[in-house]
Amino acid sequence: MILCGLLLLLFSCSRSEPKIAYGVMRLVYLESNENPVERFSFFVLPEDNDGIEDIEELYLYHDREGLMWQLSAVDWVSYEVEGRYWIGSHNIAMADNEPLPRGLFRAVLVDKGGEKSERTFAFDAPEESRYPFPLFTLTGGSYRVESGYPDNYLICYDLEGNYIKTQPLTAYEGVFTDLDLPSNVAGVALWTEDPEYHVSALTDVVATP
Repeated sequence: MILCGLLLLLFSCSRSEPKIAYGVMRLVYLESNENPVERFSFFVLPEDNDGIEDIEELYLYHDREGLMWQLSAVDWVSYEVEGRYWIGSHNIAMADNEPLPRGLFRAVLVDKGGEKSERTFAFDAPEESRYPFPLFTLTGGSYRVESGYPDNYLICYDLEGNYIKTQPLTAYEGVFTDLDLPSNVAGVALWTEDPEYHVSALTDVVATP
């Protein structure tokens, strides 16, 4: 997935504490039957002298609203970039799909020995989407995109729903086979984003011809 909205979280800590080298937070609008619903994509780059296996829990707090999200190795998603592992979630949500708060958040990282570190940072995405929710249609072998977002991509999946690749879109309409996607692509979703405002949108998956 494309990374944007990088927030540098630098702080001093004792040698035995885990560290958060970087944090990434993005507001994502997901397609729903009614209005699009909000999710936070929240990831940190942890550092621990005992290795990432020593990291036990990751918390995200919004103190003003009294909110807390807790992630453990069972819950978080991890991926590797240039030999370093990021951990977090694409599915930070409110109960009943209520809008997520903006403002100050605290990230707290805890290792198996109980040592922890934290950092307060700000995330101020617009309260309402700057753009209409995007649309991706695929009919008769032709595709069409309606999007006000500056960056647009196709997320490709195989028949079992496994992620294959992300491909930038350079044309808003055309013949689907001209996109030259891998032969095992069975479904695609439109991913759009505005890197300046750290806001994205993701459509439902559409079956390919």
